[in-house]
Amino acid sequence: MKLFITLCLTLSFVMGNAQDPMLQNNDESLEDIALRITRYYNDELALTQKQFMLFQKKVEEYLIRREKIEKTLEGKEKLNALFNMQQVETREMNDILTQPQMDMYRKVKPKIQPLDKVE
Repeated sequence: MKLFITLCLTLSFVMGNAQDPMLQNNDESLEDIALRITRYYNDELALTQKQFMLFQKKVEEYLIRREKIEKTLEGKEKLNALFNMQQVETREMNDILTQPQMDMYRKVKPKIQPLDKVE
């Protein structure tokens, strides 16, 4: 009986901590790109080890979202979707970074992750 209860608790814990569905389509090349982007930011932000890992996962998540937008939308609609996505990404980075880091992040983001232009 104890084994059954332990098994049920373990399964419920694992199911409760399922990954973000956006990260389910994990692409190795996007992981490499996220690592490179995070290293660029780290040069400016001096991230802690924990911040570095969280930041990298967040960048990877948004690279996946960006890829989906770029595959499905075009022109101004694509640019607007990317702009809105970047705003949400910036707000979510606020949970990872300190205020001075966040100020620097906002300053260097256009250089490290520039937004596309309408062609």
